[in-house]
Amino acid sequence: MDRVIEKTKGQKLRKYMPYIAGGCLLVGIICWLVFGNHATTLRVNREEVTISGVKKTEFKDYVRTSGQVMPIQVVQISPEEGGIVMEKVVEEGTMVHKGDVIVRLSNSNLDLQILNAEAELAEKQNMLRNTQVAMQQDRLNNQTEQAQLMMDTQRKQRAFEQNKRLYAEKLISKEDFLKSQEDYQLSQKKRSLIGRRLQQDSIYRTVQMDQMEDNLQNMRRNVVLVRQRKDKLEVRSAIDGELGLLDVELGQSVQSGQKIGQINDLSDYKVQAQIDEHYIDRVRQGLTATFTRGDKQYQLQVRKVYPEVREGKFRCDFIFRGERPEQIRSGQTYYIDLELGQPEQAIIIPRGTFFQTTGGQWIFVLSTDGSKAYRRQIRIGRQNPQHYEVLEGLEPGEQVVTSGYEAFKDNEVLVIK
Repeated sequence: MDRVIEKTKGQKLRKYMPYIAGGCLLVGIICWLVFGNHATTLRVNREEVTISGVKKTEFKDYVRTSGQVMPIQVVQISPEEGGIVMEKVVEEGTMVHKGDVIVRLSNSNLDLQILNAEAELAEKQNMLRNTQVAMQQDRLNNQTEQAQLMMDTQRKQRAFEQNKRLYAEKLISKEDFLKSQEDYQLSQKKRSLIGRRLQQDSIYRTVQMDQMEDNLQNMRRNVVLVRQRKDKLEVRSAIDGELGLLDVELGQSVQSGQKIGQINDLSDYKVQAQIDEHYIDRVRQGLTATFTRGDKQYQLQVRKVYPEVREGKFRCDFIFRGERPEQIRSGQTYYIDLELGQPEQAIIIPRGTFFQTTGGQWIFVLSTDGSKAYRRQIRIGRQNPQHYEVLEGLEPGEQVVTSGYEAFKDNEVLVIK
């Protein structure tokens, strides 16, 4: 008869061992996910990175840029009258004085306008003289008529007074007396009317003559202006300086106001620089700057800031304060340090190519023993050509990696060998 064999306790544990091992592995994975350090690491050689110290010291707020020497003023040459280039009196690079002729032009249409204006002026002058003669004749005729009426009034007055006495003595009829009285009164009215007419004619003639004289004066001025336009066919220098550019050829047709050249005012110089648009809200008129040439330092001051930004830069003009460099010439380049503010105590780190990757938002900070570097969030403030100002995230005495981060990708820990 068969006997049932009972399983021992050890056999039962071996049966469930795979399940127990699987459970332990699962718990281990969960603990690693929850409590483990998952930071990705990368091994780098110490010689391949630049390690810099974090310091608290004086931060000089300035920007360095290159500037080009230019004349203090450039005056554009533009003819006021268009025409054909007949003669180039001076060549480029020549020193000229104010009023010197640079180019002579010819304009046949302007010559015709001058002739027409002079002919019209002569015609108006003849009309004015004829009108004056006619008015003078009318005035003489009116004065003659007035004299005759005065004489007639006097005669009729005497006849009336005589008839009045005769009528009082009953020597003439009443009809003769009344007729002489009426003739005298009519003569008085005519005399009064001719007087008023002469007065009105005098006022009218005076106004008419003044108007004609004003028109004639205007025409004279017009002729003078047209003749002055003829003089403007000679293009002259507006200042003393150097003829820097003259872009015309003989026989070329140029328009009024067209730029044909420029004159450089060499009485002084300015320096024009292109500055990164990052500083456009901080650069203003009156800021000081310096540059070194040889073993001497020279002072500059911001004269004008151009608000237009092109290709990430804006223009700024500087003028000299005090001494100028010897043998200064247009086109020379100086490296300028433009002061944006007063020096202040701040936490700083040296400039480095890490900024191109991180934008100044994070940096690798070395551990105390220098064997590892950990990624840390920071906040960068101002910057100058040598340092960054650190507002948050770093303490003086710490060390950071300031070289490029392109090879580090997304690693958060660097193991430095």
